[in-house]
Amino acid sequence: MKLSESLKSNRDFQNVYKNGKSFANKYLVMYVLKNEKNTLRLGISVSKKVGNSVVRHRVTRLIRESFRLNDYKFNSGLDIVVIARAGAKGRDYQEISSAVNHLSKLHKIVKEMNES
Repeated sequence: MKLSESLKSNRDFQNVYKNGKSFANKYLVMYVLKNEKNTLRLGISVSKKVGNSVVRHRVTRLIRESFRLNDYKFNSGLDIVVIARAGAKGRDYQEISSAVNHLSKLHKIVKEMNES
């Protein structure tokens, strides 16, 4: 599966917030909602509370990269919104990737490895 689509419109984000299910950990909050498409759509939100523009973009890139490198593990047909918390500031790739994997397992959106 290729992670090609992203959530862009405010309406899409609001729909996931309103109707989706959320779990959180120290660094991230993840909302998940099933969609009618056969693709995984990812939206990332990093507020000014996390830091300045450079810091926010770095956190966004780390989250996107952790999804890109693990896209084969995720079920398709989902809208996912990831919100970075202030604790994500200054974290390295391993910590952010671990947080993403933790939330994915809580949501049960990870494929079983013997399924593949």
